[in-house]
Amino acid sequence: NGLPTLFCAPIGHRQERGDYQESWQPARISDKDLFEAQDMAEKVTEALGGAGLFGVEFFLADDGVYFSELSPRPHDTGMVTLAGTQNFNEFELHLRAILSLPIVEITLEKKGASAVILAAENSNHPTYAGIDTVAALPKTDFRIFGKPTSRPYRRMGVVLTSDTLDTSIEEVVERAKTAAQLVTINS
Repeated sequence: NGLPTLFCAPIGHRQERGDYQESWQPARISDKDLFEAQDMAEKVTEALGGAGLFGVEFFLADDGVYFSELSPRPHDTGMVTLAGTQNFNEFELHLRAILSLPIVEITLEKKGASAVILAAENSNHPTYAGIDTVAALPKTDFRIFGKPTSRPYRRMGVVLTSDTLDTSIEEVVERAKTAAQLVTINS
């Protein structure tokens, strides 16, 4: 299609039971591994064609990077971009690409993290407690997914935290995890 492949700052994430639990941006990765991952991602996405956001996941090992999977759409691990980590979040990037609107560059604006809000039990009419507490925290936001039912370990929302580029990413991730645990889903 002749359009360039653009990359955001790398996003790291942790999974449990096969599901995303936290993500953070930027992820620590060597220049060599980042170049290798971007080279592989560009080859795969250009071979697939089309326009839009592609979430390309890699495993980072001591001897390099290994392709894991590709999502041809915004992905839950990329919700960290809703914390304002970059000039366009993943949904804005996807829309701009499919609508052929310009994306001159993607710039990292601040560090950010996301952590899921998990349900603990089954419910046909879940309600939420603790949202007001999370809403009052500095540099913290949240999204509730509006799912009509809950079950143990179902992702019902996400907490987003951010801070300046000189803040440690571990601190930003820990704030997101702590804030997510303040929200409970009741039946």
